[in-house]
Amino acid sequence: MKRLAILGSTGSIGQSTLSIVEQFPDRYSVAALAAGRNLDEAFAQVRRWRPRIVSMATEELAGRLTSRLREAGVSGIEVVYGTEGTVACSTLPEADFVVSAIVGVAGLEATHAAILAGKPVGLANKECMVAAGEILTAAARERNVPILPIDSEHNAVHQCMRVGRHQEVKFIWLTASGGPFRDTPLEQFATITPEQALKHPTWVMGRRITVDSATMLNKGLEIIEACRLFDVPPSKVRVTVHPQSTVHSLVEYIDGSILAQISVTDMRLPILYALAYPERPESNLTFDLAALRHLDFEEPDFERFPCLRLAYEAAEKGGAHCIALNAADEVAVEAFLEHRIPFTGIPDTIEGVLASTPEAHPATIAEVLAVDRQARQLAGTFIA
Repeated sequence: MKRLAILGSTGSIGQSTLSIVEQFPDRYSVAALAAGRNLDEAFAQVRRWRPRIVSMATEELAGRLTSRLREAGVSGIEVVYGTEGTVACSTLPEADFVVSAIVGVAGLEATHAAILAGKPVGLANKECMVAAGEILTAAARERNVPILPIDSEHNAVHQCMRVGRHQEVKFIWLTASGGPFRDTPLEQFATITPEQALKHPTWVMGRRITVDSATMLNKGLEIIEACRLFDVPPSKVRVTVHPQSTVHSLVEYIDGSILAQISVTDMRLPILYALAYPERPESNLTFDLAALRHLDFEEPDFERFPCLRLAYEAAEKGGAHCIALNAADEVAVEAFLEHRIPFTGIPDTIEGVLASTPEAHPATIAEVLAVDRQARQLAGTFIA
C-alpha cells in the first residue's frame, strides 16, 4: 500500500489522483492533503479520505474547516495552513509518495522539503522545475530520490527514454497542440480576448495554463523542464505542433529510431504511471487506434508565438532568467485575463522583464523566491 501526500488536492490533477486512489484501493491510500482555498471541496475530500493531516491556504480557512469537521463529527485530523502547513503535508513521515500539483511557485518549498525528506515525487507542477530545477534535481540525485513527471509531455518522454541509454538520445520532441490560434492571422492577435484564449481545442485545464497554451509559453516552460528532468541542453529539446494531441511526445535516438508515446488525452494515465513506476498496472484508459488515421506535425511559428523564442533564450542562460520568465508570464497572464493588457502584451511584458534581469544562479530556495518576487515587481511596473 502506497500512502500519498497530495499537494493541490482540490485542483484538476489532485482530483484525478484521488480518482486513481478510488480505482486502486488496494494499491493507494491518502495520508495528507494540501487543499488551498477551496473550502467546500477540501471538506468533502477530508470526509471521504480521512487523511492524517490537511492544509489550507490561510489560518482563517483552516479555522473554518476545523469547525465544519467538528460539526460533522469528524475527528483525529490535524488541520494546518500556509506554506508551513504544506511542508508538513509533504514531509509527513507516514507518506510514501508526494504528488506536487500546486500551481505556480507556491508549492516549491514543499516540493523541495519532500525531496530532502527522501520522498519520491510525482511532479505535475512545471513551474517548480523551471524556477528551481537545478536545486531540486541536485537534491534528488544526492538522496537517490526519483522525480517522476506527471505533465503528459514529460511523462511520455520518460516512458520513451526507458528504451535507450541517455547518451543515445539525439533529440527530445515535445508535441504542442498549437492552441486555439494556430491558424489565426497574425494581425488579429492584438484583439484576441480572454474568452477566446480560454477555449482550448483539446485539453480542459486551469486558466493560466490554458492561456499559456495559447501563447505557447506553456511549451517554453516545458522545454526548460525537459532540460532539468532529463539532463540535456536546450539544443536537444525541440517542439513540433501536433494538433491531434494523440502523440504526447517523442524521443529520437542517434541511430535514427524515433519512439513515440500514444495514449488517451486523460491525465489519469500519466498520474497512474508515476504512482506505479516502475510497474504498469492494468487500467481502463484504453486508446482507439482509429484515432491514428490522420496525424499532422509541423514546425512552430516563432513570429506568431514569440514566447517560445523567449523561453529558449531563458533556457540557454538558465538561473534567474528561467525564474523571471515564469514569474513575468504569471503576472502578465493575470493582467490579460483582467483586460488590463492585450494578448500581445504577454510576450511584450516577458521580454521587458528578461531584458532587465541580470544573469545569476540562485543556490537556495530562498534566493529563487527572492528573484521571483523581483521579477513580479518588474512585470507589474512594466504593465503599469
